[in-house]
Amino acid sequence: MSVILFIFILLVLIVAHEWGHFFVAKLFKIRVDEFGIGFPPLAKKMFHKNGTDYTLNWIPFGGFVKIYGENYDSAKDMLGKVPSDSFVAKPKYAQALVLVAGIVMNFLVGWLLISVTLLGGVTASTSGVNAKYIEGTPELMVISVAPETPAEMAGILSGDVITSISADDESLTEVTGDTLIGFIAEHPDEELTVSIKRDNTTVFETLTPTLDDSGVPKIGISMEMVGEVKLPFFRAFAEGMKATIFTSGQIIHGIIGLFTGGTELSSVTGPVGIAGIVGDAAKVGIAQLLSLTAIISLNLAVINLVPFPALDGGRILFVGIEAITRRPVPTKVFVWANTIGFFLLIGLMLLVTVRDVIHLF
Repeated sequence: MSVILFIFILLVLIVAHEWGHFFVAKLFKIRVDEFGIGFPPLAKKMFHKNGTDYTLNWIPFGGFVKIYGENYDSAKDMLGKVPSDSFVAKPKYAQALVLVAGIVMNFLVGWLLISVTLLGGVTASTSGVNAKYIEGTPELMVISVAPETPAEMAGILSGDVITSISADDESLTEVTGDTLIGFIAEHPDEELTVSIKRDNTTVFETLTPTLDDSGVPKIGISMEMVGEVKLPFFRAFAEGMKATIFTSGQIIHGIIGLFTGGTELSSVTGPVGIAGIVGDAAKVGIAQLLSLTAIISLNLAVINLVPFPALDGGRILFVGIEAITRRPVPTKVFVWANTIGFFLLIGLMLLVTVRDVIHLF
């Protein structure tokens, strides 16, 4: 079921991406021969309208638009002329806008989904949120667990909710980040019992704080007060935009880190891993599933911005080169660059997928 749900999400997001290309191409009166849902072989030609075939195809991993004349050789007619409705016949700014439109669509979808979850209510950080927008009582959630720390050795996991902490002579039941830090500071050498809510069950873990380099007792977690946040319409879309920009920035930082060494390749998840995450999010609730879908959409947008052959960013780079040199990139260079780029991307995806499969066993 997780795999089917992931395929459906991917189909919707890629079709939205391709619709962005399609819409702007039509806006500039560029001929679009086909708008396909799924990838060939052809299953059914649904209808023909305004010069475009709308098709349904057998491989359900996305979609495509077939824009006429994406390079000069393919645009030339029988007389060797380049028709005015071909992609390459349009001004460079129009070509760039067609290429960037798919990326913009994925950003818009991500923003819309994040905003909808905030409008309908979603579990999120309550930091800086007006109390009137918080339903119920906020809880202290573990965001991350540092390696080789008392928390990790005790078995505390990210996503755990800390409901209380106790020592031999004292117990803390109204837990916040500040009160927890204070309690640990008051019991630096004692064994502590932490009460945790995990998957609707209560778990008790014992640990003893250790001193950091400054002599402060720590257990090795980062934490955040979270609650059910539900915003009014305009505030939801404003906060949704902020979250979209922040999340996109984090994704960009992660991609740059792959090339600078700041991001481990082992932290990259492929289709198999994402399918599992989608399944887990669906079990939690629709808000979490929509939030994850938004993150996937923003990942698609950012990745396509990368100036790498076979991605929209690579094609935008070619358009930029042509605008500067005032001459077309040779068709052989265009084709070979995109072919090599495509196989490199497929190779990376296979590598990550194999690693994800190995981690299943």
